[in-house]
Amino acid sequence: MPNPYAAAGVDTAAGDLAVELMKSAVSATHNASVLGGVGGFAGLYDVSFLKDFERPLLATSTDGVGTKVAIAQAIDKHDTIGQDLVGMVVDDIVVVGAKPLFMTDYIACGRVVPNRIADIVAGIARGCSATGTALVGGETAEHPGLLGPDDYDVAGAATGVVEADRQLGAHLVEDGDVVVAIESSGLHSNGYSLVRHILSTKGVGYTDQLPEFGAGVSVGEALLEPTRLYTAPLLDLLEAQPGAVHSLSHVTGGGIAANLARVLPVGTWVEVDRATWTPPSVFRVLADMAGTPVEDTEGTWNLGIGMFAVVAASAADLVVAALGAAGLPAWTVGAISTSARGLDGFEQGAKGVDGGAVRLVGSYAG
Repeated sequence: MPNPYAAAGVDTAAGDLAVELMKSAVSATHNASVLGGVGGFAGLYDVSFLKDFERPLLATSTDGVGTKVAIAQAIDKHDTIGQDLVGMVVDDIVVVGAKPLFMTDYIACGRVVPNRIADIVAGIARGCSATGTALVGGETAEHPGLLGPDDYDVAGAATGVVEADRQLGAHLVEDGDVVVAIESSGLHSNGYSLVRHILSTKGVGYTDQLPEFGAGVSVGEALLEPTRLYTAPLLDLLEAQPGAVHSLSHVTGGGIAANLARVLPVGTWVEVDRATWTPPSVFRVLADMAGTPVEDTEGTWNLGIGMFAVVAASAADLVVAALGAAGLPAWTVGAISTSARGLDGFEQGAKGVDGGAVRLVGSYAG
């Protein structure tokens, strides 16, 4: 007898096969705290260890990767977009000093292609393993008629924990603290609507090659460079140098100044010195295509900075060295001040946060 659901465009058998293909990758993220296997109605995570906390605070974050998925779909490469998702979600949790515990994902698609879904989830699982996060559940939903057969979107949510007296944030930031920039791996997962608009306007295809992106590398491949993951090295730093880091900022949507302003207290300001770094070529190439100075994109792209750490001045050199040894190039870009001054041209807070004031000054190196 014909399956009426299949006639409507939903293939439950394909969904079951996708789960089978992803099962080993998901299971590899599990630790002793994860109860049950893959495929349950809810993921279970044993938090008995929280009894050892004086005052445990749960941290949670949810996000997607935006229109970067359109490039993955255009060149049929889906094995890195999952790492982007983990970066966008889990690296928001470490900002408050929390250790991630578990994550769930959601994939909406026009048609379940089992190998494609398995590639996406394998990328999520790799990111979870790299950040010490258990992937305890997820959902793949087929939306025929709403999404095209090869269209999909991804989202995720994660939960972490931090001891209350080790929570990072603006409340710890002091006059004279040093702002340390931590290098990004490229665009990460923000500003892709602008990227796609620029390329479309210039008639550049994702399979084209540009010498600035390297020999044999297509435009699409360069733009799919995965988001760098910061959680594990930052947690190691917080453990090794307690009290050194006062606040962290994940440079995502909103760009450089606005994201830093969110983790500074009201009444503080900082000037970020552009001369301390050179934006990677991908940003300059795109800005040149758009016919705009790269400075005009500071509110959209990260321009080579994926995270900021606001640290005690006495610990700045140690923090930079420790991050570098962990494979995260870092450098100082400015110092926090509470002195009275006019704030014209500064970004002051963002996304509902009454934070500090930040502006970029000078010219980029190189």
